[in-house]
Order: sequence, then C-alpha cells, then structure tokens
Amino acid sequence: MIEISNLHKSYRMGANSLHVLKGINFNVEEGELVSIMGSSGSGKSTLLNILGMLDEADEGSYHLDGVPIKNLSEKQAAKYRNKFLGFIFQSFNLIGYKSALDNVALPLYYQGMARSERIDRAMSYLEKVGLAQWASHLPNELSGGQKQRVAIARALASDPKVLLADEPTGALDTKTSYEVMDLIQEINDEGRTILVVTHEHDIAQMTKRIVNLKDGLIIEDTLVSQVRALSHV
Repeated sequence: MIEISNLHKSYRMGANSLHVLKGINFNVEEGELVSIMGSSGSGKSTLLNILGMLDEADEGSYHLDGVPIKNLSEKQAAKYRNKFLGFIFQSFNLIGYKSALDNVALPLYYQGMARSERIDRAMSYLEKVGLAQWASHLPNELSGGQKQRVAIARALASDPKVLLADEPTGALDTKTSYEVMDLIQEINDEGRTILVVTHEHDIAQMTKRIVNLKDGLIIEDTLVSQVRALSHV
C-alpha cells in the first residue's frame, strides 16, 4: 500500500541546511496498523507530511497504492489526498460553525457528491462512531472525545485507502484516549490501513507494529503483540 525508498528531506535554515530525513526505507501493507514514534526532531512529522502529500522529498521514491507520488501540482496533490487519504489530527480541525453532520460531509462536497447522498453517508459514519444523536451539535457542544470521533467519521467518509492519524489522542485524557484507540482498532479490524504518529508508548502498543525514528533514520521496526484498548477502559 505504501512503499518508500531512500527518502531524504532537507530544509534551508538561512545559510545552513537541516537534513531531517536521511534515507528512510519503509513499506506498509494493506490492512496494517502501524505506529510511528520518535522524539521531537526525529523526523516523524516530516515523514507524515510527505506521506500526506503536504510536502515532497528531495530524493527517493514514494508509491501509494502503486501510484508514484512525485512532482505533483497542488491540484493533483489535493485530488490524490481526497482519493487515497483520510486525516485525523490532535486538534480535531473541525469547523466551529458547522454541525457534526456537516463537518463529516465536507470531504464529500469536494468530491462533487450530491447533497442528499452526502448527508446520508455522513450520518451513516456518525452512527458508526456512536454519535448519530449528536449530528446537529456544533463542535463547542461536544467533548474532546466526541470531537475526535467526529473527526474520525469525517476521515472515513470519503472511503480512503489509508488513514493518517497525527497524535490522535494527544489532546485527550487517558480513558478517552483508549476509547478512541478502540475505535481505531475496530476500523483496522475491518481491513483499513492506518498509520498513527504518537509519542505515547501505551498508545503505540495498541497498534500492531512500531516504527521508531531517531535523527532522521529508522532505528527500529518491530511487530508487537497488540494490546486491545478496551482492556484498559
């Protein structure tokens, strides 16, 4: 599903250059649930940005579902993001003046889907995450855990090949974090490919594979015995 070979990325810092990714080799098969860990400055955010087509590598190759991701215009990148990827963010990134239902339906608007179909599909995904009765509520009327569930429903609504979750539990208390990870595990059980960037070891243990980055290199890539989130709730 994801094939990355010899990925390098540097940023200009005045007269100097900061070499952030130093030759990343990384494959993810369809249906995997992988966590990416690393301290601040390890390169995990840069890697996620490249995976999400929000940035591009200087060297190396990136294939997503067999499609080479290279030299894309912003229009092409937006088209591919909408086709292939769903995003879940630590800060939820919900639109404050739109209801939960309209937030979930938003990606479908950009796909050109008719409004009635958008609403039906968005509602079905709110039901999936257990929030159908909150469909008309604005984000400021929802708890942190509910906001993240809406964000997950929104990420799923366009039926992406891969979910990219950037610190999805970072703004949540422990109990709510485990409830969100239980939902992510359920989605993965259905066959969805998911990558979770996290700095929390207990959250990483709820995935099936942990990739550790340090100073722009993968130092460890380990299959783990998955801890089910519900066992903690």
